[in-house]
Amino acid sequence: MGILSLISGWPGPSGFGSSSTAEQVTHSIDASNLTIIITGGASGIGLETTRVLAMRGAHVIIAARNTKAANQAKQVILENDKKAKIDVLELDLSSLKSVKAFADSFKDLNLPLNILINNAGIMFCPYQLSQDGIEMQFATNHLGHFYLTNLLLDKMKETAATSGIEGRIVNLSSVAHLYTYEEGIRLDKINDKDSYSDKKAYGQSKLANILHANELSRRLKEEGANITVNSVHPGLIMTDLMRYSFLLMRILKLFTYIMWKNVPQGAATSCYAALHPGLKGVTAKYFVDCNEYPTSNFATDLDLAKKLWDYSNNLVKSLQRS
Repeated sequence: MGILSLISGWPGPSGFGSSSTAEQVTHSIDASNLTIIITGGASGIGLETTRVLAMRGAHVIIAARNTKAANQAKQVILENDKKAKIDVLELDLSSLKSVKAFADSFKDLNLPLNILINNAGIMFCPYQLSQDGIEMQFATNHLGHFYLTNLLLDKMKETAATSGIEGRIVNLSSVAHLYTYEEGIRLDKINDKDSYSDKKAYGQSKLANILHANELSRRLKEEGANITVNSVHPGLIMTDLMRYSFLLMRILKLFTYIMWKNVPQGAATSCYAALHPGLKGVTAKYFVDCNEYPTSNFATDLDLAKKLWDYSNNLVKSLQRS
């Protein structure tokens, strides 16, 4: 899956390519026995992912910071699909308190959980700290999802064991994981303002998404849990994610327009990783245009993945105590 495949839209080994849409990659799949949580499922490719998963019969829980906007998105979907099963719960990934409250609220619903799609994120924002005092892109894109996944993992294991249906976790990463700091993940300088780069900090957080998926996959395999964990690059899509760099992205798109996707195409790889039966048992992989794709050397560094896991785990514990 190189540049030629990206531009041409030619399908790869999976039968799908860059021009495939979320509806196409989930065609004829019955997801009516599945419950799915998607973070940031009320806008951009998250909204399209929600719509298509609901179309296939899944019960979708939108985890969103702006619940008003999420409920409006829900109503738009319901107007066109009366059978859609969608609920909305509040989640601010930059706040560990909010993450814990979301997980508790979901558990109170007494629902199973088959699939978790860690979709939400922010991109290229100016230097700022989260409510917990952590650099915002790392806090939102990685740490919030790391904590959320851990809080929901027992429910996913229980669901997989009792239902016999493979659980799946999908982390949305990015090709931007290739452009990060020299150390890959600056575990000793996460909050360093003087050397902060909005682009490299984003790349760092997206690298963290892949490392998180790979290390979690390793741990689940050791346990014998029936859950896979994969990461995906959705492609270049002009959405609200680019609000901090809109002008830059518009200029970039002007010169690289042939490589950009529309939203239905951008949601395809997430839906493919979440639902496609061809990925049964496939774990710790990175997908681009619905096909497995190589990552950076940092992303395959098992030692770095373990260090990031321990760092994230210890950071969450310390923030909970403070």
